[in-house]
Amino acid sequence: MTPAPTPVAPLSKLLSREPLLARFAAGARAPGRRVVFTNGVFDILHRGHVEYLYAARALGDFLVVGVNTDASVRRLKGPGRPLNAEQDRAVVLAALACVDAVTLFDEDTPRALIAALLPDVLVKGGDYRPDDVVGRAEVEAAGGRLVLLPFVEGRSTTALLEKIRSATP
Repeated sequence: MTPAPTPVAPLSKLLSREPLLARFAAGARAPGRRVVFTNGVFDILHRGHVEYLYAARALGDFLVVGVNTDASVRRLKGPGRPLNAEQDRAVVLAALACVDAVTLFDEDTPRALIAALLPDVLVKGGDYRPDDVVGRAEVEAAGGRLVLLPFVEGRSTTALLEKIRSATP
């Protein structure tokens, strides 16, 4: 019987932009190896996130996840968010076996990160329209593709927060 592979420590999967690009950018990766990229806030990790991330990873050889910094989340979602700090969100994502690297981005969108990385596959949830996906043009111009994965109904951080608020007296 073959021994189980040794788990990769989550902290070793957290990469700043330069080391991430040195390992996974179009010109740096091994020929024939496909990089998949997705991004988000991932404030409260739930089943919808996990199913989405495993489906994204199945589209290539490596899954890179961009995570909005706390400042970026506050600009996008308001002063009450995020609930979990950026490093905590990044480590929880990195602990998933399907995730190969996690990087933070402080911009409101990951366009610059996507343009530098040029993944083979850019993935977003089915709640997006192709024309609304940031980075799509850059990825497709470089020969990559966009994949919209089905949205898992009833599984969202917003729905969880509403449920928590309604249960609180």
